[in-house]
Amino acid sequence: MLYASSNVMNTNVITVSPEATLEETIKILAKNKISGLPVVDADYKVVGVITEKDIVDYAGSLHVIPKMGTAGWISPHIDVSDIATFKKGYELLATARVKKVMSGKPVTVEESTYIAEVARLMKKKNVNRIPVVNKAGKLVGIIARADLVNYLAEKED
Repeated sequence: MLYASSNVMNTNVITVSPEATLEETIKILAKNKISGLPVVDADYKVVGVITEKDIVDYAGSLHVIPKMGTAGWISPHIDVSDIATFKKGYELLATARVKKVMSGKPVTVEESTYIAEVARLMKKKNVNRIPVVNKAGKLVGIIARADLVNYLAEKED
């Protein structure tokens, strides 16, 4: 039997606005123990997705995360003058807007999309979550990899 996205999606979707700061977003991710979330506009249309990876990549570009040597650790002999640079980087990271860091052109599916297609899209697009939208394009749910795994596990019983 073929099941639609609406049978598997999580309807309690945590979202963020493109105008939210990364500091706010990081707190939402940590509090809810999730690794990414949809970015929605005032009409609740998905305009992007922001993930931990997006934030870490952006932090790296600001040199907030000190570069590790080939040994894979941060030297305890770091130059003290670099601390001011790191502090500025943290301030830039905290105040940056989601719209600057998010992945635009998000992959979405409609409620009627079959689960097999959702799984194929996740693999093809290399994404861990796909927002589900209605015919009007408004967010109604989200399907994460864990949702697919849980769904398959339940079908085995």
